Amino acid sequence: TIAELINMYGFTSLSRLAIPSAIPAQNFGNFVTVMLLTFSIFMVLAGAFTSYFGTGKSRAVGAVLLVVGIIVAVVWLSAAQIYGYTNPNLGLVIWGAFLSIVAAIIGAVIAVLVFLFAIMKT
Repeated sequence: TIAELINMYGFTSLSRLAIPSAIPAQNFGNFVTVMLLTFSIFMVLAGAFTSYFGTGKSRAVGAVLLVVGIIVAVVWLSAAQIYGYTNPNLGLVIWGAFLSIVAAIIGAVIAVLVFLFAIMKT
């Protein structure tokens, strides 16, 4: 029955909505990993774009964006190895995919906002 499935996967009913009763720590690790790595990829791309096509101060800002993207990626990958996020064990594929999509969107939006802020200030 539906109630057994809800109980089996750790969902509780709250105001007729089925919500997760607890987010496993590994899913949070996946969320942060995807968010930060997406952020760093977009920062590297935005920095390369700005450095190549920009003039004057924009080129310097592009270089800073590029370096920030690389630093975020290196720091997170180092921390992921130290804290054991390099071998994820996804429990629920759908929940993991949902978190990955949300994390990718958040990372991309943050990177675009930082890029636009940097461009608007030059």
